[in-house]
Amino acid sequence: MSDNVIETDALIVGAGPCGLFQIFELGLLGVKAHIIDTMRVVGGQCAELYPDKPIYDIPGIPVCSGQELIDNLMVQIEPFEPIFHLGEEVAEVSAIDDDWFHVATDSGKQFRTRTVFIAGGVGSFQPRRLRFEGIDKHEERSLFYRVREPEKFADKRVVILGGGDSALDWTLALAPKASSLTLIHRREEYRGAPATVASMRKLAAAGQVDPIIGKVSGYESDDSGLTSVTVDASDGEKEVPCDAVLVFFGLAPKLGPIAEWGLDINRKTINVDTEKFETSTPGIYAIGDINFYPGKKKLILSGFHEAALAAFAARERLDPGKKVRLQYTTTSPLMHERLGIKDD
Repeated sequence: MSDNVIETDALIVGAGPCGLFQIFELGLLGVKAHIIDTMRVVGGQCAELYPDKPIYDIPGIPVCSGQELIDNLMVQIEPFEPIFHLGEEVAEVSAIDDDWFHVATDSGKQFRTRTVFIAGGVGSFQPRRLRFEGIDKHEERSLFYRVREPEKFADKRVVILGGGDSALDWTLALAPKASSLTLIHRREEYRGAPATVASMRKLAAAGQVDPIIGKVSGYESDDSGLTSVTVDASDGEKEVPCDAVLVFFGLAPKLGPIAEWGLDINRKTINVDTEKFETSTPGIYAIGDINFYPGKKKLILSGFHEAALAAFAARERLDPGKKVRLQYTTTSPLMHERLGIKDD
C-alpha cells in the first residue's frame, strides 16, 4: 500500500448530526473512524441552515439549537478521537475486493477502508443564488445565503428575499435589531408555518417590517457592497436601499458523485434494508435523510437509530463469524473503558 493512502476500518461521508453519532456508535464497538465532509465546518444542515433555530424532538433534551446539538455531539465523540477531513468531496468509491474499498476525494486524497457510511443528508447542496452579473463578489460582505452572526445586522438596512420558514424566521429574529427590514416575496402567500406568518404580519402592522410583493430585478453597489435592490413590485418598480441582502430561496439538493457509485438509487435517495441499513453494495451503509426504506421518516432521531444498527452490522463485517454482544453503557466495564470513564 502506498504511503499516502489512509487505511481505516470505517469511513463516514457526511459530518452532520447523524454522521457524528455514527462515530459514537462505532466507537462503542471499538471501531475507529475517519469522516469526510464537503463543508469546512462540521454540522451539516444543522450548522448551515438553522444553527440558532430550536429543536424540540431530540430524546431527553427538551430544547436545543442546531448548533448546540452539534457542539454536544462533538463532546460526546471526543473519547474516540475521530479524524476529520473537511472541505473534501468524495469523488470515487470502488471495491478493491470483497473486503476493501478504495475512496478518493476531489483533492486527490486516497483512502483504503473496509466499510463506508453515507450520512450525507440530502446529498451535496447549495443555496439557490441570485443570478445577476457581478453580484457574487459581494457574497459574505453584504450578500448572504446563511446567517452565522446575527449581531452583524444590528442597525443595518436589511432586505430579506424569500417566503419560506428560513426567510420568515430571520425576519422575526432580525427585525428588532435592524434599522429597517424589508421582506420581498414574489406572491402574497407565504410558505412558512402559519404562526410565523402571523407574527410577521404583526410586525408589519407595527411598522417594524415592510413586506413587498414582487421580484428583485437588479441591484446597485459601491466599493462597500450592495446599496439597493430594484424590485418589480405589484404596484410598480421600487428601489429599496440596503446595507445587507439575505437570500433564502431554498436549497438545490443533489446526490453529486454518490449517484455514480453503483448503488440502488430511489429518487435522489439510496435504498437500504432495515436490519443493517446496508445499501445494495455490501459494506456500504446509508443513514439519515439520504436513505430510503418503507416507512422512512426524515428525523434526526431516526438517523440516530439507523446509525446504531449500521454500527453493529459493520462490526460483524469486520469480524466475520464473531457474534457482537450488546453491552450497556450504564454497566459495561468495556464500554466505560472505551468512553474513558473510570469505575470506582
